[in-house]
Amino acid sequence: MALELIKGERVIHALKRGAKRLNDGGGLYLLPFASGDTHYWRLDYTHEGRRKTLSLGVHPDVDLVMARQKSAKARATLAGGLNPSQERRQIRSVQLASIETEKRANAGLAPEGSFEAVARRWFAVKKDQWVDSYSSKVIRRLELHGMPRFGGKPLETITPKMILDACRAVEANDRLETAHRLREHCSSVFRFAIAEGADLRDPCQDIRDALKRPPVRHFPAITKPDELADLLKAIEQYAGTFVVRSALQLAPMLMVRPGELRLARWEEFDLDHGLWYIPSIRMKRTKDQKHNGQPHLVPLATQAVAVLEKLFAKTGDTGQVFPAEGRPGRFMSENTLNKAMRLMGYSSSQTTAHGFRATARTLIVEMLQIPESVVEAQLAHAVKDANGTAYNRTEFIKLRVEMMQTWAEYLEDLRLGRSKVVHPVLPAFTPVSRRTPQRRSSLADLNRPSSGLDYRSLSK
Repeated sequence: MALELIKGERVIHALKRGAKRLNDGGGLYLLPFASGDTHYWRLDYTHEGRRKTLSLGVHPDVDLVMARQKSAKARATLAGGLNPSQERRQIRSVQLASIETEKRANAGLAPEGSFEAVARRWFAVKKDQWVDSYSSKVIRRLELHGMPRFGGKPLETITPKMILDACRAVEANDRLETAHRLREHCSSVFRFAIAEGADLRDPCQDIRDALKRPPVRHFPAITKPDELADLLKAIEQYAGTFVVRSALQLAPMLMVRPGELRLARWEEFDLDHGLWYIPSIRMKRTKDQKHNGQPHLVPLATQAVAVLEKLFAKTGDTGQVFPAEGRPGRFMSENTLNKAMRLMGYSSSQTTAHGFRATARTLIVEMLQIPESVVEAQLAHAVKDANGTAYNRTEFIKLRVEMMQTWAEYLEDLRLGRSKVVHPVLPAFTPVSRRTPQRRSSLADLNRPSSGLDYRSLSK
């Protein structure tokens, strides 16, 4: 195969318009005046039986010597069984990726395809579905515990051990729940990438059983009638401010969350008809439900209305049912009720303001024999149904009104020591093993000889 057929640069400089292409051999040629006064270098070659053309640059930026060097390199690549065009695209892709990575780094962004880049894209999609208080926790966990360890790594290079090491570092600080949450968030990022078309698997699935299980914790609550009676009497004798005592009196009756109670406004109440509508935005719901859901109805028993009437006379002009003492425009603190119960001698392991919900849930079902579904509706819990709220939209309004009055009367009777409800009491437990000495004594009596006739002598 003849090579270097063009005699030199002078031949190229002598070209006139209309000139045909100059062949240099081996598939290399020059296209004169292909665009204005510009000449293009091209290389024709065959790969896997198909004819292809490779661009080698523009003359005079690429002179004859450079064009021949590029042509030789392309032929060497072809001799190795590779496609020169494909190799060039790969090199160009790496160069562009490097440039893009540098640009992102200068802008303070993670490399494209890295864990952090995908995680932030996942978070941008999901955060609008969450309330701000929850979404901020999600991204903060990833920023504190995940991204510093493997945020800049491509997803396909992240191993289960990398995720496990990050989770165990959190475990080491006795934050077991956070460790499990971190694993769940990382898993969501990988599944998001897979949904976008990434060819990888979720390594977080492999470490599910490698983490310590966090203990199940519930809000401490009093669920025994006699103990509840003592607490109600203590609330009645509370020596703190009138506003705090009123909140303590209402908390057991209304069965709402502490935040829903302390942020109450008078415009939400109809004391003439015994109704309180809590705006959806203040309920424990998804972000969409908070903004588009219906308010939660709390029927007010006559006992609750009586407390609220006295409270309205004191705080009605503020607009806030429970204003903070000495701080105009501020609501009662979220820890006020718990602190008040500590002052009454009840520790945080005995009961909390939130625990009144568990107290009501337990005793209303067990002592008052009211169906669980009615109580759950009043507690504003999600419907435990295979179809969720899609078909089950029952609200039990009439039954809830009756239940709230019955519950308030039961609490009042407990406090005054006149409960009409029979509280079952089990007898003191006596282990059957205590019978053992008595049983041995009885067996000894059976084996002792009789004082009567000796039947052995009679037989002789």
